[in-house]
Amino acid sequence: MAKREVDIVILSDVHLGTYGCHASELLRYLKSVKPKALILNGDIIDIWQFSKRYWPATHMMVVKHIIGLIAKEVPVYYIPGNHDEMLRRFKGFNLGSLKIVNKLSLKIDNKRVWVFHGDVFDVVMQNSKWLARLGAVGYDTLILINRFVNYISQKMGRGKLSFSKRVKNTVKSAVKFINDFEDTVCEIAAESDYDYVVCGHIHQPEIKNVVTRKGNVVYMNSGDWIENLTSLEYNDGKWRIYNYAEDPVAQAIDISKKQHNKESAREMMASLMQELNMKQPDTTTHVAEVVNNGV
Repeated sequence: MAKREVDIVILSDVHLGTYGCHASELLRYLKSVKPKALILNGDIIDIWQFSKRYWPATHMMVVKHIIGLIAKEVPVYYIPGNHDEMLRRFKGFNLGSLKIVNKLSLKIDNKRVWVFHGDVFDVVMQNSKWLARLGAVGYDTLILINRFVNYISQKMGRGKLSFSKRVKNTVKSAVKFINDFEDTVCEIAAESDYDYVVCGHIHQPEIKNVVTRKGNVVYMNSGDWIENLTSLEYNDGKWRIYNYAEDPVAQAIDISKKQHNKESAREMMASLMQELNMKQPDTTTHVAEVVNNGV
């Protein structure tokens, strides 16, 4: 199958290692595209809730696919979020075409683009991490219950429900939090003369123009792979929200789990090092350069 070529793919809030993660769907999506650059914008592996008891084959296969991109020297930028924040101590780490950074500042088609996860603007995250962790466990439990309810609902011929989306859309404090988050991000981006700002964190896919006191900023959020199953894509000079539910090509891709069931993380890393041949190719090429060279 011919893969769809994309200049940039931005993923966030995958939460590998949790029951709510749609790893199979993400793997199908990744197998359907050929990105020139991949930006992992936080909460890719949920280290907060990681357990050796729950690491399905498809979760490992997603990691292996990303490793395969690195082996092919596709630029991969990992921006840690709050659920994988321990990786922030490795800021500046390079392995092949993989680079760990806390944020990205890009220039694409003469427009300045600021990419970061977004938890730095979350008051709860900054002041009550224990409460945020408790909320994460509750959210994961809610998603698990939601999956069971949807299974029964589909058996009865009814559509799917989303408990958390309903909460976000109806509870005033949740709506206010999302609006405040977007406004704060855009205000700071405008003050720093950015044309675009890209976040994750709040699991709400969005592309919209925001008017601030310092000027207009295009706010973008890649959503998540818990409920929305979305990403951001840049191609042919345009940004768009990718939605897995609207992609029959990706949905039709067959994925085999058998050969990956017994592979450990250590074996996976050894495989990566072998593929890279212990080489350290030049990783100074920025995403913007990759895009501008290809467009």
